[in-house]
Amino acid sequence: MSKKKGPAAVLRARALAYPGAWEDHPWGDTVVKVGKKIFVFLGETTLTVKLTDAHDAAMSVPGAAPTGYGLGKAGWVTLPLDAGIPPVDVLCDWLEESYRTVAPKKLSAQLDGRVTAAAAPAARSSRSTGARAARARG
Repeated sequence: MSKKKGPAAVLRARALAYPGAWEDHPWGDTVVKVGKKIFVFLGETTLTVKLTDAHDAAMSVPGAAPTGYGLGKAGWVTLPLDAGIPPVDVLCDWLEESYRTVAPKKLSAQLDGRVTAAAAPAARSSRSTGARAARARG
């Protein structure tokens, strides 16, 4: 019998999959860092991320609040995980935005490279097919 992963476990696994990401436990909290910078605080029932583009949307979630200790002024938002709102896929998008906001550009660019690398063989294939067709037409 398989046990379904809760949102905190899904988000933790996703966060640790980012380039250069690693888990730490300062102040007794679970955080994931890139380099020396925290990009997510993971609680059992809360998620805290740094947002710019999605900040207003995140703040509209019932129970969302600017993060304490002055972090809210810098764009950090604490969201409840136990209500199921927003869905985990939206939380994953916000997690990625937080990572991109905090991570060095070189590491952030690797996220784009993963998508590009997957699409590259198809693009090369279509370019070579198009070139062959042009040569055949003459």
